[in-house]
Amino acid sequence: MNPPSASSTDVLLIGSGAAGLSCALRLAQAGIAVTLVSKGALSSGSTLWAQGGISAVLDAGDSVESHVHDTLVAGAGLCDERAVRHAVERGPDCVRWLIGQGVEFTRDEDDPVGNGLHLTREGGHSHRRVVHAADATGRAVETTLSGLAATHPRIRVLEDRLAVDLIVDRAANRVVGAYLLDVHHGGVQALAARAVVLATGGANQVYLYSSNPHGASGDGIAMAWRAGCRIANMEFMQFHPTCLYHPEARNFLISEALRGEGAVLRLPDGDGRPGERFMPRFDERGELAPRDVVARAIDYEMKRLGLKHVLLDITHKPAEFIRSHFPSIHARCLELGIDITREPIPVVPSAHFTCGGVLTDLAARTDVDGLYAIGEVACTGLHGANRLASNSLLECLVFAEAAANDLIETLPGRPPPGPLAAWDESRVRDSDEDVVVAHNWLELRTFMWDYVGIVRTTKRLERALHRIELLKQEIQDYYGNYRISADLIELRNLVTVADLIVRSAMSRRESRGLHYTLDYPNLLPEARPTVLPGRG
Repeated sequence: MNPPSASSTDVLLIGSGAAGLSCALRLAQAGIAVTLVSKGALSSGSTLWAQGGISAVLDAGDSVESHVHDTLVAGAGLCDERAVRHAVERGPDCVRWLIGQGVEFTRDEDDPVGNGLHLTREGGHSHRRVVHAADATGRAVETTLSGLAATHPRIRVLEDRLAVDLIVDRAANRVVGAYLLDVHHGGVQALAARAVVLATGGANQVYLYSSNPHGASGDGIAMAWRAGCRIANMEFMQFHPTCLYHPEARNFLISEALRGEGAVLRLPDGDGRPGERFMPRFDERGELAPRDVVARAIDYEMKRLGLKHVLLDITHKPAEFIRSHFPSIHARCLELGIDITREPIPVVPSAHFTCGGVLTDLAARTDVDGLYAIGEVACTGLHGANRLASNSLLECLVFAEAAANDLIETLPGRPPPGPLAAWDESRVRDSDEDVVVAHNWLELRTFMWDYVGIVRTTKRLERALHRIELLKQEIQDYYGNYRISADLIELRNLVTVADLIVRSAMSRRESRGLHYTLDYPNLLPEARPTVLPGRG
């Protein structure tokens, strides 16, 4: 097929994390022309910050059944077992594919398990099955794949472009392209495509405190919902228990792998030194309990005692072990004046992962013909009500491959990209009140943190929904009358996903997995997904 042109392409792939990059490379290696759109620099996706690793059955003592079981348990009864098996069975091959692309994982040549790969264990896993590149797996994956994508002749990379909306042929219920905003220079381009793949990541910037980079603003979820796709399980927002508490590093994650290697959570004593270990009071698995359990325990202790943070302590391990296993975390903390070999790390929970998203099948297809969703933007059924640690990169890789395989098979039968209507700016003007966007952004993220966070109530959700309705009206008026900017588009998308999160949470009258409400603390007898119909 022909290389992508300025105004059209075979496949438009929006997002440059592990999901987008691996899908683009698989398509390009099969001879398909791809235009890969990145909101910022090519290697700036959330994958870059993933510290943990990729869960895969690589140890002879491990099994597919064990990995499936651990995932189902973490998902609190809401996983789709077909999707879980689909992902788990394909995990080892995806890891081998990454190795074939040049990703260098941490090796353990003295240990035969994992074919010479060093495997670690994280919360919720019953075996060591997390393949990693020290404590910076995402960086190893992202930099390797982005380097390959940047030089592949079948991949055209558009950096610093923000997708504004999908372009859909409503009569045929088929996606035909997307509008893209040039982030730095303004102007909106209509790009036609035979198929579109959303790999835009999650929506965790809807909260005031997040471990994610700035761009995790729910763009793909909001665009897919406006295009008519069903959105599922948005009430299940995962809060990572241990984000560094420091004024100069508000989104620096302290990997779950520390707890996997023996780090314990303690309350600070009166002098700020490590005191009581508290997790055994909440769960017999202690620090290796699922993330929702650990995050709620920390949240409870902080509120009970009026703490700003708790402490994560790994000082009982040898200093060389800590430096060799967690070089990035050790170096970053040392820059901030914290020597984790000698003192505990101050940590707080933060919004980390969107378990719900655009509803897809096992081939990553959505409700709109020609539109695919892969990675954190999608709800595949793998995560259920809570994500098992290191299943996120697994999902990115497995469903990127699934989408690529389906496109390789079906693309020849799809109509070629046709001309699209240009973006109309004839009736808008430049804004002289950008402060409105900044104020609304802060207001949204603050009340979402206060009312729709780790612990919820019906009254809090109602208050959040009331404020969302006011913001939606204000933002839509702004969107219709002024030239758009990247901040406005992200705010518009964040308000949309906030609305989806709150409406989903209000419809679930139980506490399950990541959704915990004081008004309905018990489980219902049957686990059912929350599915919202698309607006289109």
